Amino acid sequence: MKIYEELQARGLIAQVTDEEEIRDLINNGGARFYIGFDPTADSLHVGHFMALCLMKRLQLAGNRPVVLLGGGTGFIGDPTGRTDMRAMMDAETIKHNCDCFLKQIGKFIEFGEDKAIVVNNADWLLELKYVDLLREVGPHFSVNNMLRAECYKQRMERGLSFFEFNYMIMQSYDFYYLNQHYGCNMQFGGDDQWSNMLGGTELIRKKTGKDAYALTITLLLNSEGKKMGKSAKGAVWLDPNKTSPFEFYQYWRNVDDADVMKCIRMLTFIPLDEIAEMDKWDASRVNEKKEILAYALTALVHGEEEAKKAEATAKALFSGEGDDANMPTTAVPADAFTDGAIGVVDLMLLGGLASSRSDARRTIEQGGLSLDGEKVASFAETVSAERVANGVKMRKGKKIYHKFTL
Repeated sequence: MKIYEELQARGLIAQVTDEEEIRDLINNGGARFYIGFDPTADSLHVGHFMALCLMKRLQLAGNRPVVLLGGGTGFIGDPTGRTDMRAMMDAETIKHNCDCFLKQIGKFIEFGEDKAIVVNNADWLLELKYVDLLREVGPHFSVNNMLRAECYKQRMERGLSFFEFNYMIMQSYDFYYLNQHYGCNMQFGGDDQWSNMLGGTELIRKKTGKDAYALTITLLLNSEGKKMGKSAKGAVWLDPNKTSPFEFYQYWRNVDDADVMKCIRMLTFIPLDEIAEMDKWDASRVNEKKEILAYALTALVHGEEEAKKAEATAKALFSGEGDDANMPTTAVPADAFTDGAIGVVDLMLLGGLASSRSDARRTIEQGGLSLDGEKVASFAETVSAERVANGVKMRKGKKIYHKFTL
């Protein structure tokens, strides 16, 4: 099976501009494609994960990726999928986030001569003169068409700033610039980027008379139609300091039964014939599928060693086997104790198992918190320093575990 057909079989392709041309380019290693990453945080998250996997698949098939860091567009912020404007970041923060992204992307993509390259749109966007941009790009965009785009329609009722309205033009100009200077003939991105990506293909066609293509990736949604990659504490990050390898493993180990095969198909590099066999497994083996998914993705992001540790920790928690040394752990500072004890609510806040004191109380009142296997009955309960010194284990709900030590 050729790569384009494999992408289809895995359910990764949402929309394309010119299917036959794209199929031919990708299958014959002729795609010089880019994917953009705006540095909105100091780590990539699961929302970027599919794009990285797609890049890797296409590079392995002989196509050449261009990694675009949004050091310029990061000053604006994409309004897609947002109900309000992003907080503005300063230049130092944007640069730091770009540096963090690049380190993580390097685990997936091979850079070097005749391989992948990385560029930063700050190198050209920040040098543009406003009137020159209006003259060069402005005539090729219809405001009426832009306002019909989904990325803007969602914001019209709540208010869309002119500042954000420029994002589509900036992203379109990126594609044009990369096409002219790096020979990019294709742009990939999430399905929610479709309108922005069409702007780029049209700009290239109008200004050069040549074709350029766009392909969007199917958004990773759970069986309820919500974006995947959310945990009890927020986004699932690729940085191990923000989401530990164990927490990352546990996120995928606990996906809904209805979603596990879709995740295996879309995210892992397990051959399709093996996945087809897994599809035939009896329903009683669903947990085995989840373990395969969790291990494969943890190994891909954090390496085999960390995946093995996460797997062993999970077995220690759920089947009484293995080693729990890799459970997420928080060291409680000495000044957190009062009269040799600390409140269970304070422990939850220290470990990030609650967003506020009221959130912690709600969890306890609903019977959702345990310490060393015993349910916490009152939010006034305290834990002695001696007990913490021995390592106390907290469980929130059925899936979230945390250990506290001195």
